[in-house]
Amino acid sequence: MAKKVLGSFKLQLNAGEATMAPPVGPAFGQRGLNGMEFVKQFNGQTAKQKGTILPVLVTFFSDKSFTFIVKSPPAPVLLMKAAGVQKGSPTSNKTKVGTVTVAQCEEIAAIKKGDLNCDTVESAVSMIKGTARSIGIVVE
Repeated sequence: MAKKVLGSFKLQLNAGEATMAPPVGPAFGQRGLNGMEFVKQFNGQTAKQKGTILPVLVTFFSDKSFTFIVKSPPAPVLLMKAAGVQKGSPTSNKTKVGTVTVAQCEEIAAIKKGDLNCDTVESAVSMIKGTARSIGIVVE
């Protein structure tokens, strides 16, 4: 008999550095799941990407087991890394904080390809350019 899915939740964690401290502990504890098992599996799976923020989708079942899917890093994180800036502009329409090239946008679109809801590479690059504009990064 198949396990019944009870629900799912999302987390954003640093790759290879998850601990039982918030947000992992409370998210797993309130659902009665084994958080330490998740921490071990997540850190083992993401050790090579250490220092990058990764979204995780955790699905949990009626027998208190769970599965998780690690998604690609958020586009703003990748753009800020490519531009070499720490954070985006508070007024992105007036103050620009960095620049990226179209080639860098294409690389980011290739990394994000599985998580974006678009059909062509051009539309994916357009989405990445829009994200860059919204955080104050100029695309050249």
